[in-house]
Formats: sequence, C-alpha cells, structure tokens
Amino acid sequence: MSPANALVVVGDSLLDRDLDGHVERLSPDAPVPVVEGLAQTTRPGGAALAAALAAADGWSVTLVSALAGDGSGRELAAAVAASGVHLIDIGLDGTTPEKVRVRAGGRTLLRLDRGGEPAGAGDPSGPWRARALDTARRAIGSAAGVLVSDYGRGVATEPGIREAVEAVARVVPLVWDPHPRGASPVRGATLVTPNRREAADAGVFGDVPQAASASALAHRWDARAVAVTLGADGALLAPAEGPGTRVHATPVTGGDPCGAGDRFASRTATLLAAGVPTFEAVSAAVTAASAFVEGGGAAGARVGAGGAQELAPRAVRAEGSDRAARPLPTSADAVVSRTRAHGGAVVATGGCFDLLHAGHVATLTAARALGDCLVVLVNSDASVRRLKGAERPVVPASDRAAVLEALAAVDATVVFEEDTPEAALERLCPDVWAKGGDYDVADLPEAHVMRRMGGRAVVLPFVDGCSTTRLIEEALVRGPA
Repeated sequence: MSPANALVVVGDSLLDRDLDGHVERLSPDAPVPVVEGLAQTTRPGGAALAAALAAADGWSVTLVSALAGDGSGRELAAAVAASGVHLIDIGLDGTTPEKVRVRAGGRTLLRLDRGGEPAGAGDPSGPWRARALDTARRAIGSAAGVLVSDYGRGVATEPGIREAVEAVARVVPLVWDPHPRGASPVRGATLVTPNRREAADAGVFGDVPQAASASALAHRWDARAVAVTLGADGALLAPAEGPGTRVHATPVTGGDPCGAGDRFASRTATLLAAGVPTFEAVSAAVTAASAFVEGGGAAGARVGAGGAQELAPRAVRAEGSDRAARPLPTSADAVVSRTRAHGGAVVATGGCFDLLHAGHVATLTAARALGDCLVVLVNSDASVRRLKGAERPVVPASDRAAVLEALAAVDATVVFEEDTPEAALERLCPDVWAKGGDYDVADLPEAHVMRRMGGRAVVLPFVDGCSTTRLIEEALVRGPA
C-alpha cells in the first residue's frame, strides 16, 4: 500500500464506450457485418484510465483533468469516483470526448471518436475555476510521484499546471506519457514513455529501435531517461547518459492492446514513486502491460468502487498439480491465500542464496515489483551440496531463509529438497516465475511448468560483478582478518 495522497495523474480524460454484440450475417446492401444484441459498457479512458489502474494497484490517486458539464462528463466523473480516484476538475469548455468501439467476438469492428471539440477551457477568470486550478497546483506540489498522460487536449499545457509539474520534477519522480498531438515534456522528467510511432514522430527514431536514438530523445527532452514502448517487443530503455537496454516482453496469446500504454505508464509511475530503480520499474511495467493485454485490455478490467480491479479470469491451472499432497509451509500458504483472496498476483523466484549480496537484493526487489507478493524458493542444504560441491553451503538453509524473510521485498520462503524448483512450483502455483540471469525464457525448464499451469516466466538481469562464488574465493584468498 502506498503512502496517502501519493500519486497525482495530470492529463486529458475521455469516456470509453464498448458496444459488444455478435455477428451472424453480412448486410444485404453492403459487404459489412450486421452486429446484433448490443450491450454497452462504459469506463474511464485516457488519463482517467491510468489513474484508475494506479488506484487498483492500491495507491491513493488524485486526477487533475478537465471535464465538460454534459451528460458524458457527468458519467465520466461518476466512473472516476467509482474507481477510488479523487478528481480535481478544472473544467472543459466544450464537449466530453468519447471513444466508442463496436465489437463482436472480442474483436473491434469499428471505432468512433466524438466530442472533445477544442473550444478551450472554461473562463480563466471565473472564481470556481481559479479555486480548482489552485487546488490542482497544491496537489501536484505535495505528490510523492506524478504521471502526466498528455493526449494533446490542453490539460498538460494549462498555465499554472505545467509550471507546477515542472517544479515538482526536480524533487519527485515524474513520468510523462506523450502523444503526437501533445506538448513536449517538461524539463527534468524522470522518464518519458513514447511508443514507437511517437518516438518516430519526434524525428530521431527510425523503423529499427536504436538505443542511441532513444538517448538522443532523452537529450532533446532534457529527461533523465526515455522508455520507448514497442508493444509485443517490450521496451527500449535509454538514459540521457550511458547505454540503452532492451526489456523483453513475455509473449501473450490473443488479448486486446487497448489501454496497454496507460497500464505501462501507471505501473512505472507508482513503482518509481515507491523508490524502485528505473530499470526494475520499466521491467515490471512491461510485464504488467503484457498481462493486461492478455487479460483483455481495458475491456477486460472492471474498475469498481474503492479501486478494486477485477481482471478477466486467469487461465485454469493444470489438473493434477496436487498442492495438498505436499503442503506449503504455513507462513507461505497464508501469504499466498491472502494475496489471492484480494485478487493479487503471486510471484515466485528461487535459488541457493548462499551469502546474500547486492545482486540478489536487486533481483528480489525487481521480482517483487512484478506482483502483489513474493515467495522465494530456497535450495535445501543437500540440494546445494549436490549443485555446488561438498564445501557448500556456507550458510545453512534455515539461516538463509531467515535472512531472506528479513528483506522488505520478500513475503515468505519455501525450502525445497530437489535440485530444481519445478516440484515446488507445482505446489505453489504462482502467477509469475522470475529468474535472474541472461537466459532465454524459452530455455528455462520452469517456463514449461508455468505455461502448463497458466502462468508465465520472466527473466530479470543480474547486477554485474556480484557473485557468491567470487565472494567466497576472495575470502579464502584474504584469510581471516
């Protein structure tokens, strides 16, 4: 759970409407499908969706946006309130923008955009609006983190709002999610998150993703880093100084990409506000966006009162994974049960963890950011001896588990006797398996187990220069102090 009043989302909101029906024939007067049995659903869109998703992650969220006083605006305001987000409405002199999708069989057949005429904002001299702008500036100034979702409709460039965002960028994490019709990011942004097209429109990014081009964007925008989102190809993270890094996405089957950018931006913003390093935050956001797409995108996420997000049901786990036959330790079982009772995602990682070092801590922190609890599978002493030799482990399993459980990132541990954690995974049934290293996900034996159970595997990078074996060798060379 985040600290109170932690995240402020600034940007343009719209009302999303889905008209879902079924198609059984073509029209006799044109080669187009006839959609029947339409059922309508509405939800927050744009910056309002990003805010609702952050609230669904357990954060206290304030949304600074501009809504019109029409029926669609009132409907959008109600949807924002139902998501558990506090709205500061600075007023829109125009009509509320809507995005209407006509769908059948989970596929979009037609999209209609309406409203949002650029008639400008309300009377800047009006006392009501002046109070709203002052409230917005104070909220931005007291935020632990800020996300700007700029859809090019004027909220991010509103006089006073942009200055408040630029001032806070010097002291708290700021994520700027741009749009081709939007403004340039403020100077000093922690992370700017253009997609492939938006990066190309900036003039320095071609068809082939290049780390140097992403770094050039960071320089142009005077941002600390840029993460170019590449859809199914993950993201390209590049700081203004230093080499870029490719963050690979977990392959998904089917799904709906609508809202994936908002899922990526909101997860990145909350993690950065929580103090997670940029690479780990972007890695976790890529994973979250992939899961969001696979779960049906914005249409598969029903954001209700109190910010509780209900995603489409997870894949049914394989029959025959007999968890009851070999129960988990009570502490781990309680953590998993509690997490699932609240609709959260269970993450697992594993290893020997003999002489815990900074690389382990970085990997565990990144793994915890992938879900709502982290269970660490620890090789037993006998297992370590078979894998590492008769002189290992240096630290017995009970002590290794105790040290791990003392870390903020770790919720529980499970010591397993086998050489590999597949059997332990069968008992735990996590949603995500995170493995540190330079492996290809497809080569991990655990990945096959996770696919069979309906979960997914993720590879996290090691910290260069960190190795238990090297620490032991150096200690033997130096001898006792």
